[in-house]
Amino acid sequence: MEASDDRLSRLEVELKLRGFSPRTIKVYMSYNRRFLEFLGRPADRVSADDVKAYLAHLMGRGNSSSTVSLAKASLRFFYDDVLGRGIVALKTPKSEKKLPAVLSKDEVRALIANSPTEKSRLIIETLYSTGIRLSECIMLRISDLELNERIGWVRKGKGSKDRLIILSERLVEHLRHYVGECPEQSFVFPSRSGSQLSSRNIQGIVKRAALRAGIKKKVSPHTLRHSFATHLLENGVDIRRIQELLGHANLQTTQIYTKVSTDQLRKIKSPLDSL
Repeated sequence: MEASDDRLSRLEVELKLRGFSPRTIKVYMSYNRRFLEFLGRPADRVSADDVKAYLAHLMGRGNSSSTVSLAKASLRFFYDDVLGRGIVALKTPKSEKKLPAVLSKDEVRALIANSPTEKSRLIIETLYSTGIRLSECIMLRISDLELNERIGWVRKGKGSKDRLIILSERLVEHLRHYVGECPEQSFVFPSRSGSQLSSRNIQGIVKRAALRAGIKKKVSPHTLRHSFATHLLENGVDIRRIQELLGHANLQTTQIYTKVSTDQLRKIKSPLDSL
């Protein structure tokens, strides 16, 4: 399938030129490779029926609607945007709108308290204090932090946009001690070799701390992002400010936190109490 390989190379180049994240590039490339392996034919012989058959195959294997939608988006970008074929114009099931898991403030305290090393504790504090994504935490450099101003910058976050983040007084104090005299271009949380940590490494740090803390919920770095947003909302922060801090392009994405804030729900007076 030499022609297909050439076209897949075009796909990779186009994804990079448009500023897609390394993770998104990996996912889009993977779905398109698997699609061609499923068909056993090159990309120039793909039809709309082939796309339908593949998506039906994914659904038949018990994949979630969000997985099928991601596969469809990957194929649409390649065949419609890059190759100009226009063959992926079909509807797939709507993604399930699951409410995100959120930790209570006591659970966040327990998570931090059960981090065995200074580095692991700081990683958890940074994720919760700033609400940054796992990928953004990995790429954070000392030069991105303005400790005196208690702010930092996410460089080329999702959508290749820079954005401002807030640093708590407590986190600033801990970071000053931790980074010390390290070069400004160093990663804030480097691996032993000085390169960036892997996603799996940080996921493991958070998961192990949750196990030690006895937290029964499924906890990941993204859970801390959800908790950051929900706790800000409960503290009365305007949802548009939260949108900016999270780096959401659409306010609707941020509004999901209005559905998981139990403090906000408790403030609503039942009509029965007014009788």
